[in-house]
Amino acid sequence: MVTAVYRLWLVAFTLKMLGSTWDMSWHFKWLRDDFAPPHLLNTAGTVLVVALVLFQAYHGVGVDRLAKRLMVGGTATFLIAIPIDVLNHRINGLDITAWSFSHALLYLGTAFMLLGAARGYWISTAPGRTRTVVSAVLWGFFLENVLFPNQHQEYGVLSLQAWDAGTPTAEPSLLAFAAGQIGRSVDRLAVEGFALPVDSWVYPSWLAGAALLTLVAARFFVGARWTATCIAAGYLGYRLFAWMLLAGTGFPKSIPPLLLLAGAIAVDVVFLALPATAAPAATPLDGKVSARPATAAGIGRAVAVAVFGAAVATAALAGAAWLQKFFIGAPPISYPAFVWGGLVLAAGWTALALATRPRRTT
Repeated sequence: MVTAVYRLWLVAFTLKMLGSTWDMSWHFKWLRDDFAPPHLLNTAGTVLVVALVLFQAYHGVGVDRLAKRLMVGGTATFLIAIPIDVLNHRINGLDITAWSFSHALLYLGTAFMLLGAARGYWISTAPGRTRTVVSAVLWGFFLENVLFPNQHQEYGVLSLQAWDAGTPTAEPSLLAFAAGQIGRSVDRLAVEGFALPVDSWVYPSWLAGAALLTLVAARFFVGARWTATCIAAGYLGYRLFAWMLLAGTGFPKSIPPLLLLAGAIAVDVVFLALPATAAPAATPLDGKVSARPATAAGIGRAVAVAVFGAAVATAALAGAAWLQKFFIGAPPISYPAFVWGGLVLAAGWTALALATRPRRTT
């Protein structure tokens, strides 16, 4: 039963991911439509998630108290966000950015759903390769959810380039609607406001402070070598596959964040080269474990490794950003913003290291 339930979770989030990917490209081509095919595809996944959460919460299949709370809370947040988002569009018209409050509620709800599913699956299945792989896939869905708002800039930079080249990818009614919201005629400033509505510091700081932190959390959670690299590579492989499908059917194209792979590799290298946890303790003869707090030296080492790892991963990400921008292009990037994202990464990495560090036993 547990196996069947979590297979359906994978199906549900596959539908949601496909729908959200298509949805972003759709909104750079046509005006918003509540019943657009991408919305229907995403809704099918959401309906399946709701059914699974109700079933597992009622029967207690494959969940503990924490997993159940995460699933229920995330699903409730997502369902509350739907009418808020629809009302926002009814009042304010076209919502031209993925970085909005109503959209943030959708991302937050999805994140809690995924955390609940990841925990529930982990505690209810036996250790082994299957559990490792499926857990990594669930964290891959989490990474896609985290990086979804950044796709606005990845589509927007090409949308603006298409306008400058005289071949806009958005239909005239969409451009006219977006321009009308800011009281302008359809000109470059109006198109830029539609395509790139956030400052250049948002993209790099979110990659470092949110995406890399997600990969660090996945590495702590799954525990397998090269977890971060495999998740990032899987995400980028999916984005490239989606790029081919969308481009082949006439939808607007994006610039996938290939720079993410460099940061992911750096994360895994730090974990392999500088393990911050103490050696496994011996099993007590009496079968009881009495834990004592970690030593100050052990805590200091964990903090130092986290700070050093965040610096290395952020530097690798920034260097890869420069290379990507030079060779294939990238959204607008304010390079000093990597520092702020790196500080968030360091704080999050430190917190995870201290929270997951096993206590020494006697």
